[in-house]
Amino acid sequence: MHVIGTVGLAGSGKGEAATVAREAGIPVVTMGDVVRQETADRGLDPASDHGQVAQALRKENGPAAIAERSLPMIEDRLEDHDTVLVDGLRSDREVDRFEDRFGDAFTLVSIEAPFDLRRERVEDRGRDTSEDDGGEPLAERDERERGFGMGEAMERAEVTIENTDSLEAFHERIRTVIREGGIDRNHSPTHEP
Repeated sequence: MHVIGTVGLAGSGKGEAATVAREAGIPVVTMGDVVRQETADRGLDPASDHGQVAQALRKENGPAAIAERSLPMIEDRLEDHDTVLVDGLRSDREVDRFEDRFGDAFTLVSIEAPFDLRRERVEDRGRDTSEDDGGEPLAERDERERGFGMGEAMERAEVTIENTDSLEAFHERIRTVIREGGIDRNHSPTHEP
């Protein structure tokens, strides 16, 4: 059993990592889907109210609420697969919950890229990054996500991948993490340049 969690700010490449996992036949649990479903259940618009609902879930049910709601989905997929990728951890408390549940079978991967490159990627996906376009500015989104404890989660990662090279180079780094776990538990963590 191996559970790989990804953490990173918007536009860093978490979705691409999930794509690589799916292509390798590895199921992906997207934590944002938990929030999107709750947003829809509350009769709100997932596109505009996602952030507020994520905050509300954590306030109502504790900082690990979204991780807690994703556990049954992860465990269900582990019944038929050796590895599951969990896309989009947002806090150190979520990391705590996954470490408590999966122990040494859990690997946290921080996917990182500079702000300007992330903004360009988000804009290329057709998502608004400024209030002028009716969206949430990327800097504000970064601040909100760091407020959840994302910075602390990123610092705790066993594997850090700087996603600044070609898409194929990034995909190969993700394949390595999936194939080998990305770390040698008897030595220091593997950090990609």
